[in-house]
Amino acid sequence: MTALKDRNKTKTILITGGCQGIGQAIAYRFGAEGFNIVLASKDTPDKVKETVDGVIKAGGYALPCDSDVRDYQELENLVLKAVEQFGSLDILVNNTSAPCFNDTLHTSPEEYDLAQSTSVRAAFFLSKLCYPYLKEGTNSHIINISPPLNLEEEWLRDYLPFALGKYGMSLCTKGMAAEFRVSGIAVNSLWPQTNIATPRLKEHLSRDVYAGSRLPSIMADAAYALSQRTFKEASGQFFIDETLLRETGVTDFSHYAVDPNRPLVQTLFLPLKDGMMPISRELFQCKKISST
Repeated sequence: MTALKDRNKTKTILITGGCQGIGQAIAYRFGAEGFNIVLASKDTPDKVKETVDGVIKAGGYALPCDSDVRDYQELENLVLKAVEQFGSLDILVNNTSAPCFNDTLHTSPEEYDLAQSTSVRAAFFLSKLCYPYLKEGTNSHIINISPPLNLEEEWLRDYLPFALGKYGMSLCTKGMAAEFRVSGIAVNSLWPQTNIATPRLKEHLSRDVYAGSRLPSIMADAAYALSQRTFKEASGQFFIDETLLRETGVTDFSHYAVDPNRPLVQTLFLPLKDGMMPISRELFQCKKISST
């Protein structure tokens, strides 16, 4: 645990999956703004220490929490621990999900349950548990790492279990934005334009996909930009990282590329953008996902 007693005067962000990939990048970005960072993860002690040290180096304060997002009691304990340590909650980022890139016929019950419990179920209940504290803040946000509700047949045909979890999170965005409107809580989704080069997904992607990906820092910069918008400016919306950053004046995205000389690979659930390589099942190296 790394925090100071007077940090309750500073804004606090809770990030699930906060010690790797997109979650870790968001932690570093908000740490650079002096935030209190609550890191919910099930990562190894070395990975947690790496992230805590990175947050501190960036300028923030970190509270690591060994939390299983599939367990409601652990989610309750997570929220209580965060509020006890920092006094408030201002932003929740629902970032966890288990990669399950199979179709219906090749998905086991264990893979299906893991995909749903780490995505839509975790986002639903953690948002519920954070609500009493978010409503007391000013310009509070829930950011779901989930796509626009694009119901094109190819996504449902090839990636149905994963789509169910991610689209479920997106439905939470629409439903909770309306439900929490009276409390002034902004609820939005954020999704990448390209594949994101996370260490975990590297194990499931072909070399070409990984080389054509962008670094998680683009999602972190977009998440911070979204958090600066007011409830009246943005709630119940679906944002794409590149589009959002262009709206803030960013024009050069080359520093986000894993390999600037390779064509970018489009991510799942979006219409193909000119100049990008389409994602397809052939580009994935699908592996079984453990439920432990």
